[in-house]
Amino acid sequence: MQNKPMPPPQRNEIHPGLRVQIVEKQNQRTGTLSAGIIARILTKSPNHPHGIKVMLEDGKVGRVQAILGNQSESQTAS
Repeated sequence: MQNKPMPPPQRNEIHPGLRVQIVEKQNQRTGTLSAGIIARILTKSPNHPHGIKVMLEDGKVGRVQAILGNQSESQTAS
């Protein structure tokens, strides 16, 4: 039995301040993920087959592939 990848989160599941993993445009072929905290949500539609496009606080732009947690959760864990 093959494991199917989880679908990317929908727009209503993400918000600024959320820690996520994104795939940047130049890394779409390799699937290399970058982690960061959402600064802005750029996609207007409620969902997108490749993930909702966001801008992270460090300026990276990409499509959300996974939610890692809230910014406050990651700060208290360290």
